[in-house]
Amino acid sequence: MSTTETTSQRPRLKYEGKVMLAPMVRIGTLPMRLLALDYGADIVYTEELIDWKLLRSIRRPNEVLGTVDYIDRTDGTIVFRSCPRERDRVVLQLGTCDSNRALQVARMVQHDVAGIDVNMGCPKKFSMMGGMGAALLKNRDRAKDILTTLVNGIDIPVTCKIRVLSNVEETLELCENLLSTGISAIAVHGRTTDERPQHPNRNNFLREIAGRLPIPVIANGGSKEIESHRDILKFKADTECSSVMLARAAEWNCSIFRKDGILPIEDVIKAYLKYAVDYDNSPSNTKYCVQNILRDLQETPFGRKFLNAQTLEQICDVWQMGEYCRSKRKEYLENGLQGRFQVVPMSLDNSRGVKRKYDNDDVIVMNCSFLRNNYTSDIDLPKTRLLKWIRENKKEMPTYDTWKEDKLFRSIVIVDQKKYSSSFWEKNKKWAEQGAALVSLCSLGVIDTKSLIRSGNLLA
Repeated sequence: MSTTETTSQRPRLKYEGKVMLAPMVRIGTLPMRLLALDYGADIVYTEELIDWKLLRSIRRPNEVLGTVDYIDRTDGTIVFRSCPRERDRVVLQLGTCDSNRALQVARMVQHDVAGIDVNMGCPKKFSMMGGMGAALLKNRDRAKDILTTLVNGIDIPVTCKIRVLSNVEETLELCENLLSTGISAIAVHGRTTDERPQHPNRNNFLREIAGRLPIPVIANGGSKEIESHRDILKFKADTECSSVMLARAAEWNCSIFRKDGILPIEDVIKAYLKYAVDYDNSPSNTKYCVQNILRDLQETPFGRKFLNAQTLEQICDVWQMGEYCRSKRKEYLENGLQGRFQVVPMSLDNSRGVKRKYDNDDVIVMNCSFLRNNYTSDIDLPKTRLLKWIRENKKEMPTYDTWKEDKLFRSIVIVDQKKYSSSFWEKNKKWAEQGAALVSLCSLGVIDTKSLIRSGNLLA
């Protein structure tokens, strides 16, 4: 967004006559959202993002990737990543039970998204126990307070996603209550919180709601009957809703949005992996999304080969995309991509001038990160290699001094009376010690620094 443009100047998101990628846990990250847009989705939703997790994050433009990143300050993980291409078509789904927190988050992200959706339909225990998700269906005053606060407090559209109740009249009453808050649209899943995918979707409820409400009603829950783009239109006609939102059908094969027909899953996986590489998606999230595309094929020899892959490069190798992954990684490292290693604990206040143990002049510090996925065998781990060097050179056993700030760890290792430490904070004690050991091996000449730069363990 330019410095002069405001959210009120942007085109306002319209919800009528749209086909959408539904919010899905771990699926609705940037690569899948962009793929859905490629295939014809009009609007894409993020996975549910919890308010307190966004509130402890920092917004940081990522010039290397061309993205805007919201980074968890406690462990450096990416909470939300977006890019200009989706900005006017992405809706952030918010998990919240508090109107003040919801408003803080919405004001923080409203320049980077096209709309805010409040999750009022998730039946999972985590959400329900926290008063979020479907718990809000039973606490209508709180639900209305959250929506009203958001509608009055931000410049982009506010919607909510619910599930139907046990009878249609109660559901209609709920919808009209929520309508009074000024929301722009409502998405309705046609099953109750106790029902699962094997239960039929209550399309008759959706027709009643669509006929009663003056705002767009988005039909959800029809994936069981949707195998092609034509089925999407049939579901829309059957429910008489303004728009359709797809979850599982899109999760299994995102090309379901294509008007020209569904594509083979191999083509879909390759297109997805390209986005995963281009936007430095985490290997674990990438693997999870591909698993949901492969489904039963995970049990084949090909599928088992994929399941054995750990790094993004290894996953790409299965689909003959390893060289592309390696070339992009090299490009990003040369351009200074750092990711989670830019993060330091929130409690550190360097302005006070307090000299900490890792700031001492006698500590050798390097920008060395421990990337667990780069080590396929325990005998290659830095601490194991350091022990081998110690024994071969008849030195005293190394000692580690490790400490914790907030939820991050830092370590110093003493080897032959010299101290070594990584400049990066790690999310657990073991990784912090491995990072310190890596610095010592590099300084002692046991490991070549050029190989560490190539692997991404050392930032030049």
